[in-house]
Amino acid sequence: MTTERLNPPGIVPLDHILPDEPLLMMGAGPVPIPHRVAQANSIVINHLGETMARVVEQVKSMARYVFQTTSGHVMGVAGPGSAAMEMAVCNLVAPGTPVLAVVNGYFSQRLAEMAGRVGGEVTTVHVDGNRCATPEDIGALLASGRFEVMTIVQGETSNTVCNKRLPELARIARAHGCLVVVDAVCTLSTMPLDMDGWQIDAVITGGQKGLSSIPGVSLLAFSDLAWERIRSRTHRLAHWCLDAQLADNFWNQKSYHYTAPVSGLLALHEALRLVCEETLPQRFLRHLHCSEALQAAISAMGLDLFVSPESRLNSVIGIRVPDGVIADEVRRTMSTVHRVEISGAFGHNILRIGQMGEQSRAHNLFRTLHAFGASLRACGAALDLPAGMAELERHLSSTTRLRVAERLGIAA
Repeated sequence: MTTERLNPPGIVPLDHILPDEPLLMMGAGPVPIPHRVAQANSIVINHLGETMARVVEQVKSMARYVFQTTSGHVMGVAGPGSAAMEMAVCNLVAPGTPVLAVVNGYFSQRLAEMAGRVGGEVTTVHVDGNRCATPEDIGALLASGRFEVMTIVQGETSNTVCNKRLPELARIARAHGCLVVVDAVCTLSTMPLDMDGWQIDAVITGGQKGLSSIPGVSLLAFSDLAWERIRSRTHRLAHWCLDAQLADNFWNQKSYHYTAPVSGLLALHEALRLVCEETLPQRFLRHLHCSEALQAAISAMGLDLFVSPESRLNSVIGIRVPDGVIADEVRRTMSTVHRVEISGAFGHNILRIGQMGEQSRAHNLFRTLHAFGASLRACGAALDLPAGMAELERHLSSTTRLRVAERLGIAA
């Protein structure tokens, strides 16, 4: 048998692939990143040693602030937010563990699937109608005392539903001896989340959304109660990289687990530092002010938002596609003509615009709204773009910002 030597493939450099003018990323993530984050991501250092140890200590300290926890069990994951989800699930769910999965959409269903894959006995509560979960949906199940772990998302990116009663649901679960795992991938630092105050046992986030860092480096935090469950487990975890006790070697014992994504951790460090510099109250104010302004402008153009206000997620805005308009054509026009990118959806005829991190800046809102309205109109939609632009300007005024600050109970 003869073996022919393979020839090198014909590869063109990246500058022949990437556009001359980068797209403004205004979809459901990743989001634009600040210069300091991008600069940090270009640096490589040793993944062990005193320099890395100091970076890790500061990342943990800043993450505790963002998670609003005093837990000593904060750690990162070399992977997307889904890897952090899986790390939380596989460390808390053993074969046979009864799990209650609250499902509002695609990503909460992913949590349920992860729990099933590691052998959990999963009971799924499907919350239909594009609405948030309520105690009426799951209270009786939790009161049975049968469940050991509950999984839920704070913001369901897929359909723009927000579980606004999460604090109440988490406390009910804790009262009945059930650990609470929360996916905060699109919500952390864009809206309040109080891990300790709400009695949450595991919080998961990715870097590429509210934190305005890069994809592929994620964070999670375990409560002391969750860590005691992890520490006392008797079965051997099938996941080596995602074993929280092994990860603890690197994150808290200054020892080796695997080669950390050092550039990504440096980027995450700078992203968290910028959050701390802004402060959470001011960051919440900026996000709510910008998101509500964009929502009002979209409505003023004559378009319908997908979710009613009592269940609406502000971090990602869902807009119904008008009859006769093809969503992908709108997105294509926005990208090619206006150099702005937004997202389609998972099984819904909607378009999604992100309001996370650096997306929530006035100059990005004006550019995005104009591109969105002009592209919809080019694709056959009847709408009032000038009315939308005027409403956006009115809503972004300092007077409106003061009113939003008063609602949040903070100084503008």
